[in-house]
Amino acid sequence: MPDEGARHLIAAITTDFTEFPPKALAPGDGPLGWAGYGEARERASQTSGETESVVCGEGRVGGVAAVLVVFDFRFLGGSVGSATGDRIEYAFTRARETRTPLVSLIATGGSRMHEGMLSLHQLQRVARQSTLLHQAGVPQISVLRDPTTGGLWASLGAGADVVIGVEEAQVGFAGRRVRPIGDDPAYTAEGQLANGHIDEVCALEDVDSVLTEWLLLLSSGAPEPAEVPRALGSAEPASDAWSAVRHARSAARPHAESYLDDYFDVRRPISGDRCGGVDAGMLCGIGLRGRHAVAYAAQTGTATTPAGFRTAARLIRLAERLGISVLTLVDTPGAANDAAAERAGAGPAIAELFATVAAARVPVTTLVIGEGGSGGALALAAPDRTWITPDAYFSVIAPELCAAILKRSPEEVPGTAEQLRLRPSDLVELGVVRGIAD
Repeated sequence: MPDEGARHLIAAITTDFTEFPPKALAPGDGPLGWAGYGEARERASQTSGETESVVCGEGRVGGVAAVLVVFDFRFLGGSVGSATGDRIEYAFTRARETRTPLVSLIATGGSRMHEGMLSLHQLQRVARQSTLLHQAGVPQISVLRDPTTGGLWASLGAGADVVIGVEEAQVGFAGRRVRPIGDDPAYTAEGQLANGHIDEVCALEDVDSVLTEWLLLLSSGAPEPAEVPRALGSAEPASDAWSAVRHARSAARPHAESYLDDYFDVRRPISGDRCGGVDAGMLCGIGLRGRHAVAYAAQTGTATTPAGFRTAARLIRLAERLGISVLTLVDTPGAANDAAAERAGAGPAIAELFATVAAARVPVTTLVIGEGGSGGALALAAPDRTWITPDAYFSVIAPELCAAILKRSPEEVPGTAEQLRLRPSDLVELGVVRGIAD
C-alpha cells in the first residue's frame, strides 16, 4: 500500500484510535522569527490536513493497546520542531504512566531548519523520554518509513527495543541533501539490516501484522524459567568420547532452526549488534510458547563472531528489561579466532556476554544441542540451569586442539577426548550440566 500520511496509516493498522489533544506552534514565524515560516506551516497544513508533523494517540494494534507516534512527511518533510517535541513527550509520558507499549511510525527528514537549535534540542527531549520508558520496562517499537533520516533516526528510531524497516525505505543519519552524492545501499533499510542496525525489514502492507506479533511477544513475559526443549536427535548415548564428538559434528543431527521451530508457536528475530556487525550463526529473537514469551539466543554450529556475542548480550538485556525469561541453545566449535575477530573485539565481546548472563535478573535456561567448544560456548550457558542432549558434548577445547597444545600426535586425539570427559554422562557426573534432555 502507498504511504499516504499519518491518518491513512493509523486507519490501516489500528482500531479504537483516540488522538491526544494536539498542540500546535503559536501563529507567526516561530521562535526565531524566520521570515515565511508561518506561511510555510500554513501551506503544509493545507497539504497534509495536520497542524504538525506528528499525530499521537492511543489505539489497538491487533487487539493489543498501544500508544502511537505517527509522522506525516507531507508536513514540512516530517521535520521536528518545538511543538513536535511537545507531542512526542506527551505520548511517552502517557505510555510510561499507563505502562502501554509505544509504537513510533517515522517518516522524517530530521530537524526543522526554521527553528534552529531549538529544533535540535528536541532530540535530547526524545532521547530522555525513550530512556525513561526503557527504565520503566515498557516496550518500545519503531517503524522506519521512507524516509527516516537525521536526528530522529538517531534517537526515536534507533533507540527503540525493536526496530523495523519498511522495504526500500531511505534510512540514515545523513539525509540525501547533506551526504555524498550517490545511492549507496548503506542508506537503505536493507543496508541498515545488513550492518546490524535494525532487526527486520517488511513491506509497508505487512506492518500491521508484524506489529501485532511484536506487541504480543513483548507484552507476554513471565517470571518462570523457560522449559528445557526436548531432544530431537538420537536418544542413544555415545559409546565413547570420540563418538560423542563425531555425533555432535554430524550434519544430519538437528540444529538450532529445528529446535526453535519445534519449541515455539511463533517467533520474530532480533538482529545485529548495533555496532555494525551481524553474525548469521547466532539466531536471536523472542518467541511465543503457549501463552508466554521466551527470548532466545541460539548458535547454529559455526564459530561465533564478536557480533554474535554482542547480539546475544543485547537480547538478554532486552529480555531483562521486559521481564521475559531466556533460552539459549549452545552449538559452536568455539569463538571465531581469526584476525578479523580479534580486531572486532572477541575478548571484550565474550566478556560482555559472560557478565550479562551472570547479572541477568530473569532466569536463563540453556540446552547444549551440538558442539560445546570452549569459552565461546560457555559464554552463552547459564551457570546453574544448563542441560545437554544425548548427541552433544561440552569441552574445555576441541580434542584436536587439546592434543596440539599438549604436543600429542593426531593418533592420540580419540584418547585425549576420553581424558577430557566431555560426554553428556560425564558432564552430569562432574556437575557441569544438570541433566540430559530427553
